[in-house]
Amino acid sequence: MADDQDSQQTTDDQSTGEVTQDDNTPDRRMCATMEVHNRLLEEFPECRARRAEISAALDARLSEDASFRRACGLTTIPIVVHVIHNTDAENITNDQITSQIDALNRDYRANNSDVANVPDVWKGLAQDPLIAFALATTDPDGNSTDGITRTKTDKTSFTQDDSVKSSATGGADSWPSDKYLNIWVCTLTNKLLGYGQFPGMPPETDGVVILNTAFGTTGTASAPFDMGRTAVHEIGHWLDLRHIWGDTNNCSGTDFVDDTPNAQLPNIGKPTFPHITCSNDPNGDMFMNYMDYVDDDTMVMFSSGQIARMHATLESSRTSIGS
Repeated sequence: MADDQDSQQTTDDQSTGEVTQDDNTPDRRMCATMEVHNRLLEEFPECRARRAEISAALDARLSEDASFRRACGLTTIPIVVHVIHNTDAENITNDQITSQIDALNRDYRANNSDVANVPDVWKGLAQDPLIAFALATTDPDGNSTDGITRTKTDKTSFTQDDSVKSSATGGADSWPSDKYLNIWVCTLTNKLLGYGQFPGMPPETDGVVILNTAFGTTGTASAPFDMGRTAVHEIGHWLDLRHIWGDTNNCSGTDFVDDTPNAQLPNIGKPTFPHITCSNDPNGDMFMNYMDYVDDDTMVMFSSGQIARMHATLESSRTSIGS
């Protein structure tokens, strides 16, 4: 399995047509993580060996204990939010940023009230991930900080080319990614909501990028992506989770988690249970999972197996971050 974890076909965009700048408001979830990942593997071929090592270590850990949890219990991850803005509206408020941190702590502790919407067959899998997040209080130079940087840019939008992650290309440089989770918040093109980066890739681009109108639960956050769950999804990638359909369109993909049913395609919007694909009846796809493509108000859970994978990641490739 480890040999295949970084060679799956990317099929995130199943049904969108050509996008123009005049029609850039997302109407369905679009994540560029796998596209970015495949580009980075081509640009930095040395990362292939590192990813193979990481995948092998995850496989070994989880083959010994499929429900692995860290002995330390709760892990708290320090965050720096880089707000990249061209207009005043894009310079989101501290309150909007705080609302996103609150949303992460709600969902990564399974304190969301809508977890009650998980179908009975999977309720036992919807457990507390025991992961918390806090804005950094000390910057890389040891000075006090609120964990927020603000950069005025001449660029009106960014693509998934990582230019938002460098001051040389109109964005903001990362803080050391072995100590902080970097989150860049900006205007994205092509109806993208965001993208994350898997462990073991170039450190200067490590972190997640989130569309400013899909960040947090207040301010400019807009339905149906106004519950902070784009960041929940993308940080899942940062913790080495895959999309639950395995990024193929023919039932051959895998997310390397045993308790998430095989699914053919991303689920979009607000499906009804059961939605059956890939002969996964009677229960169908686990579309209410944070790693699917449904609207914010429809994704409500991580599975026990996904939590084990995140904990194994924090114990290995992300062990330097958090406390």
